[in-house]
Amino acid sequence: MFQSMSHGIPLKRALALGHDLLVAVVCWFLAYWLRFNLEIPDTFLSGATHGLALVLGIHGAAFWMFGLYRGIWRYASLMDLRRIILAVGFAAMLVATAVFMFTVADVPRSVLVLHPLLLILAMGGSRFAYRAWRDRLLYGRMVIEGEPVLVIGDGDAADRLLRELGNSRDWVVVGIVTNEARHVGNELRGIKIVGLIDQLEQIKEQLAVCKAIVAMPETSAVQRRHAIEVAVQSGLSVLTVPSLDDMLAGKVSISQIRLVQLEDLLGREPVQLDTGALKDWLGEHVILVTGAGGSIGAELVRQIAPFRPRLLVLFEQSEFALYQLEQEFLRQFPGTPIACVVGDVKDAALLDRVFSAYRPSVIFHAAAYKHVPLMEGENAWQAVRNNAFGSQCVAEAAIRHGVEKMVLISTDKAVNPTNVMGATKRLAERVLRARQATQGTSFVTVRFGNVLGSNGSVIPTFREQIARGGPVTVTHPDIIRYFMLIPEAAQLVLQAGLMGKGGEIFVLEMGEPIRIADLARDMIRLSGFTEDEIAIEYTGLRPGEKLYEELLTDHEQTLPTPHPKLRVALSQEAPDQQWQAELENWLCGPPPENVAALKASLKRFVPEYAPQQ
Repeated sequence: MFQSMSHGIPLKRALALGHDLLVAVVCWFLAYWLRFNLEIPDTFLSGATHGLALVLGIHGAAFWMFGLYRGIWRYASLMDLRRIILAVGFAAMLVATAVFMFTVADVPRSVLVLHPLLLILAMGGSRFAYRAWRDRLLYGRMVIEGEPVLVIGDGDAADRLLRELGNSRDWVVVGIVTNEARHVGNELRGIKIVGLIDQLEQIKEQLAVCKAIVAMPETSAVQRRHAIEVAVQSGLSVLTVPSLDDMLAGKVSISQIRLVQLEDLLGREPVQLDTGALKDWLGEHVILVTGAGGSIGAELVRQIAPFRPRLLVLFEQSEFALYQLEQEFLRQFPGTPIACVVGDVKDAALLDRVFSAYRPSVIFHAAAYKHVPLMEGENAWQAVRNNAFGSQCVAEAAIRHGVEKMVLISTDKAVNPTNVMGATKRLAERVLRARQATQGTSFVTVRFGNVLGSNGSVIPTFREQIARGGPVTVTHPDIIRYFMLIPEAAQLVLQAGLMGKGGEIFVLEMGEPIRIADLARDMIRLSGFTEDEIAIEYTGLRPGEKLYEELLTDHEQTLPTPHPKLRVALSQEAPDQQWQAELENWLCGPPPENVAALKASLKRFVPEYAPQQ
């Protein structure tokens, strides 16, 4: 097949050049024709013909020099139009100079102005006409048959989304929905803004659409959550564009539409970190994280890695969880040195060896047993040993080895606890408070509620139940919990650890509590089902479970901190020496005879503990 010309110019480029030169000739005579009111005198027609060789030579060279044939007509863009304008403008100046300096031909000045204007219109128009024709050929039928969709939002992100969906094979945008009443009736890229977000149910019926794309990454989390909730409740299948932070960071583009996830409904604002101070605190230091393979511990080490610690010591009891984390770090943080230690926080001798070998400056203690019903019965003593005695072992090792600061990850279930797990975490808080009274290491506690998707949380359970076709089980129709995202919780732990001087209990701002039954309904809808298809069943409160969680005890109050998402609790006095001695004897002694005896002893050390009968 014939592919190129004799001088090595590819055939397609040669044809494009030939087209442009032909257009230059036509526009040259057309300029004369317009100049002389549609009838060119013979004398000027002769001059136009004599000047043609000059015009073609200059324009051909300019077209090639300005790279007009590097682009592909099929993808003609504003950049191609810019090249045309520059090339034609440059050629027009050369032609005018040649005409007046060398008196090549008698060329009217108006022709020298009209010709480049006509040429830009003709060359640009032909390219965009070709692209439109090709798009119609390739996509026209698909656009007509594309699935109708609403776009929610009328900001910059919505504008970019509409531009990228213009050639979509899958979607045809039939309307835009806004939260600004003054914008209704206007158009964005030719698409009408048909109504307000709160009118979505009526708009859905009028336009016969089943899907909506939320394009509001630049708005507040509360506004996005409202839009998503209204769309979900209207029975629409909801998608969304990536977060603004991801787009600005260049990780994703606006066209990477994804299904709305439960995290989008949570409506949490991004955490603002004091990155400079965190860099000074964590950078070039040895940081040890216990429970590093758990959901919170793993996210903590991910958040710490960008601050370039000298060494990250990952201490974890589960070999498999530690292996997974090690492999993740080798892939995603190859420049961060890590040491992986399989161990138990109750093993004081191992802790001494690890602390002696690595000399950590900061410890984040995330190792804990957290599952409430599982720790309530025959496993209660293990919860006491792991959560309370393990915290004591880590704290004492920190003191012996001169660790600067230890940060304990606690829970809202430690507040007025009704279950063993919560009581053991409250006991761990008191253990650290007692150590703070007399020792040099700073002990800081961070208390927060549930995190979405953590190990043992309700979210993975709901996902599995929905995947099996239901039912989704909820313990009680009125049970409520506080939720936040795992990355957000880890970031706030770092910020609280930085701010703490010793002895504080930081309480994270958890937002509004969420009814678990509503959470189940949202997950069912987001999965594309209705409650008729996947039912919700109420199974009754489990052992040790409360209807609602608290973030403060009856004797605590909080004070604000410089960070809007952190408050500090005014805690009770530190336990005295007698309390510490009695606790030591209990923790190091034989297991209680039965669960009832264990709970009675636990109440002695945690007076606010009120076990359920």
